[in-house]
Amino acid sequence: MSPERTPTRSADGAPSERAVARRPAASTTPSTWGLGDGQAIPWEYAPAPEARDIVSIHETYGLFINGREVPAASGETFVDIDPATEQVLTRVAKGGPEDMDRAVRAARTAFRRRWGDLPGRERAKYLFRIARILQERSREFAVLESIDSGKPIKESRDVDVPLAAAHFWYYAGWADKLEYAFPGRIARPLGVAGQIIPWNFPLLMLAWKIAPALAAGNTVVLKPASTTPLSALLFADVCRQADLPPGVVNIVPGPGETGMALVRHPGIDKVAFTGSTSVGKRIAQGIAGTDKALTLELGGKAANIVFEDAALDQAVEGIVNGIYFNQGEVCCAGSRLLAQESIVDELVVRLKDRLSTIRVGDPLDKNTDLGAINSRAQLDKITELVAAGQAEGADIYQPACDLPDRGYFFRPTLFTNVAQSSRIAREEIFGPVLSVLTFRTPDEAVEKANNTPYGLSAGIWTEKGSLILWMVRRMRAGVVWANTFNRFDPTSPFGGYKESGFGREGGMQGLHAYVRLEDR
Repeated sequence: MSPERTPTRSADGAPSERAVARRPAASTTPSTWGLGDGQAIPWEYAPAPEARDIVSIHETYGLFINGREVPAASGETFVDIDPATEQVLTRVAKGGPEDMDRAVRAARTAFRRRWGDLPGRERAKYLFRIARILQERSREFAVLESIDSGKPIKESRDVDVPLAAAHFWYYAGWADKLEYAFPGRIARPLGVAGQIIPWNFPLLMLAWKIAPALAAGNTVVLKPASTTPLSALLFADVCRQADLPPGVVNIVPGPGETGMALVRHPGIDKVAFTGSTSVGKRIAQGIAGTDKALTLELGGKAANIVFEDAALDQAVEGIVNGIYFNQGEVCCAGSRLLAQESIVDELVVRLKDRLSTIRVGDPLDKNTDLGAINSRAQLDKITELVAAGQAEGADIYQPACDLPDRGYFFRPTLFTNVAQSSRIAREEIFGPVLSVLTFRTPDEAVEKANNTPYGLSAGIWTEKGSLILWMVRRMRAGVVWANTFNRFDPTSPFGGYKESGFGREGGMQGLHAYVRLEDR
């Protein structure tokens, strides 16, 4: 069965085609559906593409410094690729050290002359405006986010954009209440915050970082990922629309060396980074010997632990959400499934049946469950690690489904008979790949879950509340979900242990990273 294609237009106006999501090519229902063995699939999904006309992608983009769009000092640009079609979307100015210096000086001037001494209730007004504008332009942001990153429109529409707006609403409420957040202390802003965000949640990570920084009275220089700069550059337009004073938020896209120029700049008071552990180590080394504050939210290899008394159908949905959400390109993805030996066989059968219903295809199709991998480099990494898993003797399962002819797509993948020492059980794949391991006792589950250099998140599935609390006390993970997974709220802090970084983002704790506390 070939995927249907729908005509669209590329950034330069030329006609192109995008694959429409289709249900996998199984002809009969899985036995776990309860419709009877051998029954024909009773429906087919019609194409439901989201219109692109709400988004206007410019031929070129500059840097956003001091409230204006400006070219890079070097005049260099880089291309931004649509991962679903491999077509060029636009060209973006490539920031360098000179541009970063301009941005930091603009942020410092704005901090000293306007923002740092602005009363909290006045800062809150700007954050409220930004939140409201994000909600008003939510469809525009959702479509752009899916085009630029490859994630399904239903995820950017229902998760990323609403959560981004919610973070601005939440921290707007804290801006004039810092004395209650830190009773008995005086909270002073740090100054200029240098922030580097990843490509998997461009808009949401922007909100996680900019909202608390502005609420606390800091100004910002943001470096978005070079593969997903467009939502950050559209956010620059939101800042203009909200009449945010020039220099309070500056956005300088570019590759990794652009980010390191920001990290090493002597005018930066605080560095916040979300991304890989290897880059996080470089950043920590880059600020060593300085008095810069640092927050790192890095990689993960989360364990999703299913006990024999768990509601298996509910657990299956949580497992699928935990690893296949956003193509598995999630730092806290539940990429290791630890199943109790007595139920592992039944659980795997149900998982395979569920995987057979996942629809892979055009990110802008509302039926799509699994969109495009963000880049060729990331697709190659996933492919290499999956091959390594097979070479090490693990059993692979991939449902029958047709992938689009173009674009960076990968089938949802399940590995069984995985050894604890296997690369796919130890390394962060950052893709739609799940490794199944087993345990017999709660003590063994804790030992295997903690047997990783990471410590960002985990999930526990059981009907026993006492067992959940027993497990949580023993697990080295910053966030532990019980009978759910990948649930986020702006009021709840998020962060990890060990090589998953340090510091917290979100909640009242997220303000700590952007203030200096003094005694009254």
